Amino acid sequence: MEKIKTDGSIKAIYSPKTELKLRRPLVGPKIPAGFPSPAADYVEGSLDLNEYLIAHPASTFFVRVDGHSMVKAGIFPDDILVVDRSLEPVSGKIVVAIYDGELTVKRLKIERGKYWLIPESDDYEPICVHKDTDFQVWGVVCWVIHKV
Repeated sequence: MEKIKTDGSIKAIYSPKTELKLRRPLVGPKIPAGFPSPAADYVEGSLDLNEYLIAHPASTFFVRVDGHSMVKAGIFPDDILVVDRSLEPVSGKIVVAIYDGELTVKRLKIERGKYWLIPESDDYEPICVHKDTDFQVWGVVCWVIHKV
């Protein structure tokens, strides 16, 4: 069987350290994307990034992306994904999966009982998951963290 080019490779996997609080000032209520308003120069409170990004600490992990197959979904090489294993991997969600022995990130499509891994790049073809293929969804991507 020919090896399919997935290029949604996972570079590294990390566990969250939720015992460490990441409280930082929250400026608000919202910042306009137009001209800055001097009246909005105040701190609304503090925000703990663990509480904001991690709904289920025991089932959440981080992965670092290595590949270009999801760029149209806003996922780029070296981005960090927040992945929750407790969420149902339904059609349309972006998931981290094992496909043919490799970890990959793709959009899941379930159609008429068939599973597909859909890249978000014109350079890659959708992957049909056959019954004899090593396949398992590891979790659902909740957040993408990248530098601007």
